[in-house]
Amino acid sequence: MAPVRLRRLNRWQVDSLREDLADLYVESRATAPGDPYRRPSRQDFLNRLTTDMRRPGFAMVIAEMDRLMGCAFGFPVRDDGSWWLGFEGPLPRSIEQLTVSCSVFAFADIMIRPHPQDRGLARRVQARLLTDHQASLGTTLVDRADRPTLAALHSWGWMDVGELRRPAGPTTFRALVFPVGERTTARMDGLVTMPGGGGSGGA
Repeated sequence: MAPVRLRRLNRWQVDSLREDLADLYVESRATAPGDPYRRPSRQDFLNRLTTDMRRPGFAMVIAEMDRLMGCAFGFPVRDDGSWWLGFEGPLPRSIEQLTVSCSVFAFADIMIRPHPQDRGLARRVQARLLTDHQASLGTTLVDRADRPTLAALHSWGWMDVGELRRPAGPTTFRALVFPVGERTTARMDGLVTMPGGGGSGGA
C-alpha cells in the first residue's frame, strides 16, 4: 500500500479542491441506517468552507494517496476568549490560560475517509495542523446530537470538557479539546467529562 502523504494547502489550492473536499465530507459523514441525526448537506459544507476560508489564519492539511484520504482545517482561536462564548459554567483555568497565550487552534472540521487505519491517520492530520501553528491545544465544537462524530473524535484522542451554546443559535454543542505533548496533556488532567455531562470547573 502506498504511503499516505500529508500536505498543507493555501487558500487557492483549497478553492481548486472544493468539489473533492465536498465528496470527502459526504463519504466521511455517511449516516448509518436508523441514525436519527440529520447531518448538514454537501452544500452546507461548501458554504461553511467558504466562510471559514475568510477567517484570519485559516489553514488546511490534507492526507492523500492516489486520492484524497483525509483533511482537517481551521483557524487560530482569538485571545479574547470569544470562541468560548456560551460555555456552560466556568471555563477551566488551564484552557483559559492557553487561550490568552494564543496557543489554541480551532478545528472547523476533520474528515477521514473510512479506512482500516483511519484512527492513526486522523491523529497524524490533527497533530500536523497543530504543529504547523505551534499550538498546544486543539478545540472543536460538535452538535451533541451527532453521536457518531463524537464517538469518532473520542477514538482519535479528543477530550470532552463541557457544553456550549451560542447566543444566536438553538444548537447545544459539546466542546472538545486535543492536547499536544505531555505537558499540555497533564494540564488537561481532571478536566475531561463524559458526553452528556456538564463542564468540570476550574483547574
